[in-house]
Amino acid sequence: MKAARFHQHGPPGVIVYEDAPDPIPKPGTAIVRVRACALNHLDLWQRRGLDRVRLPMPHISGSDVAGEVVDGGGGRVPAGTRVLLQPGLNCGTCPRCREGRDSLCPTYDVLGLLSDGGYAELVAVPTGNLVPIPDHIGFVEAAAFPLTFLTAWHMLVTLARVAEGDVVLVLAGGSGVGQAAIQIARLNGARVFATSSPSKAERTKALGAEAVFDHYSGDYAHEVKGLTEGRGADIVVEHAGEATWDRSVRSLARGGRLVTCGATTGHRAAIDLRHLFARQLSLLGSYMGDKAELLAAAPLFFSGRLTPVVDEVLPLAEARAAHERLERKEQFGKIVLVP
Repeated sequence: MKAARFHQHGPPGVIVYEDAPDPIPKPGTAIVRVRACALNHLDLWQRRGLDRVRLPMPHISGSDVAGEVVDGGGGRVPAGTRVLLQPGLNCGTCPRCREGRDSLCPTYDVLGLLSDGGYAELVAVPTGNLVPIPDHIGFVEAAAFPLTFLTAWHMLVTLARVAEGDVVLVLAGGSGVGQAAIQIARLNGARVFATSSPSKAERTKALGAEAVFDHYSGDYAHEVKGLTEGRGADIVVEHAGEATWDRSVRSLARGGRLVTCGATTGHRAAIDLRHLFARQLSLLGSYMGDKAELLAAAPLFFSGRLTPVVDEVLPLAEARAAHERLERKEQFGKIVLVP
């Protein structure tokens, strides 16, 4: 098969489009012909190198995959079925997995991290990770859905318990997680604000944000409080990290919840503990989500109530250019590779 992979860490130029071994069929593992694979910031971090994580080399990234089952691996989903893939990998037998809280599995992994992912013509996944999709759902849209919507669902619905009437502030509303969070918050009856670069403000507002603030300059904490009669946000969806952390904390209403899933601008942050306990704030860490959450969100996607935003579709052979676009933060929504 053809694959876009890297043999060493470094800039986008280390990605090589080349022949790679086909995955080997075995019981319990399905082989899927990749029709589309969406990028995530995780792909960039893998290519650059992650602290305390040793990736198998040469490495094939790609966590967001849609395609057709070639070999069902003896599972319930037969060959020929159109599927998207649950990006989380877990043991399936530990107490957390048996409780349905598989994202807390001690061996939890993400497709394309310690395993080969979807930047290829074929990918191998556990049979339990296959999620059939209706015929009216395109592969590109299906690939743009799983990881970001699962992450945003876990953050907002499961951890922050978003409810009708809540004020939600979403950081980087034009990002994959950001556009998913805006839609999920709106679907749950929340009043939504967002941040973005000025060039993406109008498109972010079109997703359902009442107002969009520039997260590169100005004080969006002051602005969101000004539009909520001094109350602030009940929930802040954070994934930018160091550059926005202080403003995000100050944006919170009394009793507010800040939930974070990333640190794209840096991982060091500080907080005044007096502010934390006096205002009864909650800081929530989030990583991916459980398969049950993806299955809860998927029907809303299939019915058109949640819509992944696709920025650009590129051939798999242009994976290097896709990484460069994502690194420059030019995208609005998801960049998708098509073998």
